[in-house]
Amino acid sequence: MKFVVSSTELLNHLTAISRVISSKSTLPILDNFLFRLEENKLTVTASDLETTLITWIDLDNIEGIGEIAIPAKLLIDTLKEFPEQPLTFQVNTETFAIDIFSENGKFSIMGQNGEDYPGLPELHASVATSVSMGHDIILSGINKTLFATADDELRPVMNGILIEISPEDVTFVASDAHKLVRYKRSDFKADIESSFILPKKPSSLLKNLLAKEDFDIKLEFDEKNAFFQLSKFKVICRLVEGKYPSYNSVIPTNNPNRMQVDRLEMYNTLRRVSVFSNAASNLVRLKISGNQLIVSAQDIDFSISAVERINCVYEGDEMEIGFKSSFLLEILSNLSSAEVKVELSDPTRAGILLPAEKEIDDEDVLMLLMPMMINS
Repeated sequence: MKFVVSSTELLNHLTAISRVISSKSTLPILDNFLFRLEENKLTVTASDLETTLITWIDLDNIEGIGEIAIPAKLLIDTLKEFPEQPLTFQVNTETFAIDIFSENGKFSIMGQNGEDYPGLPELHASVATSVSMGHDIILSGINKTLFATADDELRPVMNGILIEISPEDVTFVASDAHKLVRYKRSDFKADIESSFILPKKPSSLLKNLLAKEDFDIKLEFDEKNAFFQLSKFKVICRLVEGKYPSYNSVIPTNNPNRMQVDRLEMYNTLRRVSVFSNAASNLVRLKISGNQLIVSAQDIDFSISAVERINCVYEGDEMEIGFKSSFLLEILSNLSSAEVKVELSDPTRAGILLPAEKEIDDEDVLMLLMPMMINS
């Protein structure tokens, strides 16, 4: 088989899907791209068995049809060195020899039999669900929650993003048991009520692909797999199996102590003060009284400490609460509003952080952080 393709267009597509290829693959064939040529279209697949990325390029100049596995790293490293030009791929489907002809040269690669490449999973039609969702909704949901997912081998359900679809809205939830993020969008409505847990790796891959997307995404899923159909890519992933913990039960509802503070000022203060916190605990203290927030940290072992004051608007009783500074900084950096609201009930219960003003009218962002014990 033979085809002609633009060097930069092919490189762009291959670079996007190559992120799925694992460096520790147990199947050598997965170190390759699967090229399939059919009906004036080149389809390229990359996979690590758990997640598969597929892309396609429309071609004008082709001869024959077929498939072949081509070494991924070698091909990408080669394409990076070409200026924009048409490349001719000539493939011997019997010996799996590949010749790439450029403007001034010829490059030869040995491929492998494309039939050895693992097949794609299929959805069970009887239980599969299909919805169309705005690319911006999925991208925002992943962006807001991905940082809060866990790395917990004992509780794999915590290592992904819970996506709940209902007739009223779609909700994205992530938690590592210390922090929790709930992101709701009411500008999406479906006729069904369903949920699944999207693993961390495909979430990250989708985040990169959706940033360049302009159209709605077709999402299909059953109890084991999910298919995301983009305009030039398809993402197929195995879902995390298991039941996600009841996250609503950990969100405190009665929070009489409420503070509003400049997000960037609080973020920068925390960064400075946390340098002086104990390296093991990362503990920072927040003392709120009147209209003043006092942020402090100390490391008794090295006899160092730091204190800074910030003006805020506060309604409630005088209060001192401790948080892990790295978690609090992560939450503040993932809120996009100029000011942030902090709702507290007492020093032993979770603090809730909310954007003071919404970026999008139909979104509801809630971030929660568990406190740390303060040893007086």
